[in-house]
Amino acid sequence: MSGICSKCIDGCRGSCEIWLSSFRGREVLYPGPYGEVTSGADKDYPVDYSHLNIQGYAIGARGLAKGVEPGPDTALFPIVNTETEYGWDKKVKLKIPLFTGALGSTEIARKNWDHFAIGAAISGITLVCGENVCGIDPKLELDNKGKVKKAPEMDRRIQVYKKYHEGYGELLVQMNVEDTRFGVAEYVSSKHELDTIELKWGQGAKCIGGEIKVKSLDRAVKLKNRGYIVSPDPTLHENQMAFKDEAIKEFERHSRLGFVTKEGFLDEVDRLRNLGFKRITLKTGAYSSLELAMAIRYGAEAKIDLLTIDGAPGGTGMSPWPMMNEWGIPTFYLQALMYRFCEKLSKRGIRVPDIAMAGGFSSEDAVFKSIAMGSPYVKAICMGRGLMIPGMVGKNIGKWIKEDNLPKSVSKYGNTVSEIFVAYEELKEKFGSKISEIPLG
Repeated sequence: MSGICSKCIDGCRGSCEIWLSSFRGREVLYPGPYGEVTSGADKDYPVDYSHLNIQGYAIGARGLAKGVEPGPDTALFPIVNTETEYGWDKKVKLKIPLFTGALGSTEIARKNWDHFAIGAAISGITLVCGENVCGIDPKLELDNKGKVKKAPEMDRRIQVYKKYHEGYGELLVQMNVEDTRFGVAEYVSSKHELDTIELKWGQGAKCIGGEIKVKSLDRAVKLKNRGYIVSPDPTLHENQMAFKDEAIKEFERHSRLGFVTKEGFLDEVDRLRNLGFKRITLKTGAYSSLELAMAIRYGAEAKIDLLTIDGAPGGTGMSPWPMMNEWGIPTFYLQALMYRFCEKLSKRGIRVPDIAMAGGFSSEDAVFKSIAMGSPYVKAICMGRGLMIPGMVGKNIGKWIKEDNLPKSVSKYGNTVSEIFVAYEELKEKFGSKISEIPLG
C-alpha cells in the first residue's frame, strides 16, 4: 500500500519517488522526458476485457450479404467487411471501427503529426486533432478581440490530413475552454470548412484539463498572458531567478475545466451548428456515473453525432502518474454503466447517440470485445497510444536506415524499406511515384 521500501535507510542515494520528490517537488508527478514518451498506468483491476473470451461457433454464419448461402466457400475471413459509420443524420464511414485519440498540444503529437495524419487518412479512419493546438502555437496571431486570426500549426495539421483523405473518416478538432475563448471553432469553420467539431468534458488519463511542459521562460510568460494557467508562475521574480539558476528547468501549462450544465451544453451545440458545423461530437472522461448519465442524456437531446467515453487509466502525452493510477472509473466498468443507461433510454423510446469507447485499447481482440459488449450502441473504438506506436516506429526505422544503424530486431527482416515494411509494395502500387512523399510512420 505505502510503496515505500520495507527498509528505508538514512543515507540512501535514491531514487524512489518519495526520495526524488523530496527535492524536485511537483516535477516527479509527470512522466518524462516530456515530448519523447507516451504513458499509461499499469494498475490492474479485478475485471477487464482480458477476462472475456470471444465465443466462436461451428454452425452457420452471420453477417453475409443478403441472399448469400453460408458455407465453406462464402464464409471466408479475407472478405469480411469491417466498415462502420457514426453520425446522427449525416454519417461518416470508417474502413475499420477505429479512430485516433486526441492528438493535441503535446510535443509528441506535434513532431509526429505527419506520420499519424497520413496514416489515418490512407487507412480510412477519423483523426482527432486535440485541444490547445492554436493556443500554444508560437506563431499564433490574435485580432483585437483576442480571437484567432492566423494559426499556422492548425493550418498545417488540417492540410496534411486533407491532402491524403480518400473519403473515409474525417478530421475533427477538439475544443476546450481556452479554445472556445480563442474562437477556434469560428476559425476552423470559416477557413477550413471542417464539418465536425468536438466538445471536451475530460479524458480517461486524468480528470483535469490538458497539460504540456514548457522549457522557455519567454514562452511560459507568453502562454500565461494568453490566459493559460502556468505553474510555477513565470511572472514572479523568484521563479525567474530559480529558472536562471536552473533549479526550475521547465514550466507546466494547464487548461481550465469546463463546468457542465444542461442549458449551457445545449446552447453551445446550437451555437456550433449555427457556425456551419454538420456534426457535433462529445468526448468525456472517467468521471462518476452521474456525469456519464448526463453525457448520454444530454447528447441524446442535442442529437450529437458521436459520444466518446474514455475510461481509466487511459493514455497520455502528459498526465500526472497519481491520476492515471488512482482516479476515475476503469473502461470496462464504465462501459457496463454505459450499456445500462443506453438500454434504459432505449426502452423509453429515446434514441441514443452513437458511442465509441476509449481507454487502454491496443489490440484487435479488445476492440471486438468492446463493440460486441456494447452492441448496438458502440460503433467504434478510440485508440490512442496503440495507433501512435506505428507512427513512431516507422519514423525511427527510416532514421536508422539513413544512419546505417538498424537494430538487429529490424535488420533481421532486411536493410531496405521494401524489405522491412511488409505492406510497402502494396502502397507503392497504389501511390506510384508519390510513395516517396509518404513518411514511413
